[in-house]
Amino acid sequence: MEHSPGVLVWFSLLLGLGMLIHGAHAQNSPQDFLAAHNAARAEVGVGPMAWDDTVAAYAQNYANQRIGDCNLVPSDKYGQNIFKAGGQDYTAVDAVKAWVSEKSDYDYNTNTCANGKMCLNYTQVVWRNSVRLGCARVKCNSGEIFITCNYDPAGNVVGERPY
Repeated sequence: MEHSPGVLVWFSLLLGLGMLIHGAHAQNSPQDFLAAHNAARAEVGVGPMAWDDTVAAYAQNYANQRIGDCNLVPSDKYGQNIFKAGGQDYTAVDAVKAWVSEKSDYDYNTNTCANGKMCLNYTQVVWRNSVRLGCARVKCNSGEIFITCNYDPAGNVVGERPY
């Protein structure tokens, strides 16, 4: 399976755009990350993912490396979605909602994103073969929230549909 450069890692940078609905009671536990992902997967008939401690440890280590700069630099292992935002205490649910909001820009029939739009965060969330999930959330020195989710095996394989 061949992966095109940059396809495995896409990220959302949503700073004060009002694109997220902040869940006041939402948490950031593995179950919160899983529930948000699995709800989106169920909508398109894809089976649930399971939390994987090895993938989660990788995500946490990567997130810890970003605390100082909060830069959206892709990691080099697993599939990945990255989220960074400031202004409020964003949660796991907020990040997954941002990625899933790209669904409207994905055309299943052509297996492409709308012209000029990003949808590969969404397709990674619902990628049928990605069955192990690990995520992490940190507050950067800048005060921004940085969230990463890693997927094993990686999705967004060139020439394949997510579901």
